[in-house]
Amino acid sequence: MNREFYGKLIFELSKPGRRGFHVADNRLPEVDGAIPANLQREQPLQLPEVDEPTVVRHYTNMSNNNFGVDTGFYPLGSCTMKYNPKINEEVSSHHAFRNLHPDTPEMAVQGALKMYYELQRALSEIGGMAEFTLNPYAGAHGELTGLMVIRAYHAGRGDDARVKVIVPDSAHGTNPASAAVAGLDIVEVKSRPDGTVDVDDLRPLLDGTVAAVMMTNPNTLGIFEKNIPEIAKLVHDAGALLYYDGANLNPMLGVARPGDMGFDVMHINLHKTFSTPHGGGGPGAGPVGVRAGLEQYLPYPKVVKNADGTYSLVTDGESLGKISSHLGNFGVEMRALAYILSLGKENIGNVGPLATLGANYIKESLKDKYLLPIEGVCKHEFVFDGLIDKSTGVTTLNIAKRLLDYGYHAPTIYFPLLFHESLMIEPTETESVDTLDDFIEVMRKIADEAATDPEMVKSAPHNTPVSRPDDTEAALHPVVKYE
Repeated sequence: MNREFYGKLIFELSKPGRRGFHVADNRLPEVDGAIPANLQREQPLQLPEVDEPTVVRHYTNMSNNNFGVDTGFYPLGSCTMKYNPKINEEVSSHHAFRNLHPDTPEMAVQGALKMYYELQRALSEIGGMAEFTLNPYAGAHGELTGLMVIRAYHAGRGDDARVKVIVPDSAHGTNPASAAVAGLDIVEVKSRPDGTVDVDDLRPLLDGTVAAVMMTNPNTLGIFEKNIPEIAKLVHDAGALLYYDGANLNPMLGVARPGDMGFDVMHINLHKTFSTPHGGGGPGAGPVGVRAGLEQYLPYPKVVKNADGTYSLVTDGESLGKISSHLGNFGVEMRALAYILSLGKENIGNVGPLATLGANYIKESLKDKYLLPIEGVCKHEFVFDGLIDKSTGVTTLNIAKRLLDYGYHAPTIYFPLLFHESLMIEPTETESVDTLDDFIEVMRKIADEAATDPEMVKSAPHNTPVSRPDDTEAALHPVVKYE
């Protein structure tokens, strides 16, 4: 393949007069004033002039440069990039579902509404919650919706003084962002040296102005928050609610339920824990669950099961109203239900333990080469603080770039912010021990390369279509058009 040719922009392949189609002359009569003068183009639209084979080959070869779970190991910490079984795709792409119009009358889409209802019930059982809504489009959207539920709860009690959300310093960045969008003030609580929330730091922060405490369990370091029962009691005694960020729910499947821990509101990233397509800005889904007593605040439309076995949409009550069009990303929800039913109650309990086993296997196999800031058993993911030997100046970024040469997607780097050279690794339960062994071997080899030939590691990657773009320049001055 000519990498130079197919690495070009489609505009750069343009040749005057080339085309792969013919459009018939417009035989419609001219309509004066159809387009206002101020909206008409002053110059012709500049489109590339290319033939059809060039277009097809260009985009096909460009697609071959993409990396995904279907092409290789994707140990992206905090993102749970697990494999999406193809049975999920077959079910969601069935013509009876794929061609549904969202405004079809209820009685004509009973199968779709049943699917929605069954997923609500399955997630409620898995999360230990009373009810779920599937309407939010993504995890962050779910966070916002959950916080809106919390605000509605306090407003319903006439408690307007609760305007703060407490967020751990190890939290996902979406937590404080979602709280700010919900109109709440953010208060940070510190972590202990073992990575868990410092209960002594939390206690004085809880007062009558706190609406909620947002937590992730296991936390962003992959450490289980063992003090959750105590924290839940402190939060509830202060009149606040406890919110569960479901980004790290994967290692909990079959082991523990957030509702049983004392959480009042939670969201789930279907594209993480329940193995649906992930990345590229979508598609996603962020269902929100609530404990008993909060169901009425969930957004509508709500799917309910009638006494005669049919299903209906409800759009009344004390609901927040609509937070999305119709019923969220229906195709993603179908994939999640297919995944749950494929595993069944007999096997879904294996997900968490296997994810935890894989993460600890990698951690223990590499901690003689990479600095492990927090010892002990992790859950689904763990964080190294770069190499143990930092004398050569090889950084976490260099390690991530070098991994690309070996055909692996890099782990999450420089997050969480608790460590200067964070390298967060999450294997998920879908990877075989052979894949994990190969990854461990490569990581050890890179550590050895950093000691014997640091400049080679610092200049990586060496065999990728794009080498080392200027990340800072790209962020500050992005080029979003050809000219």
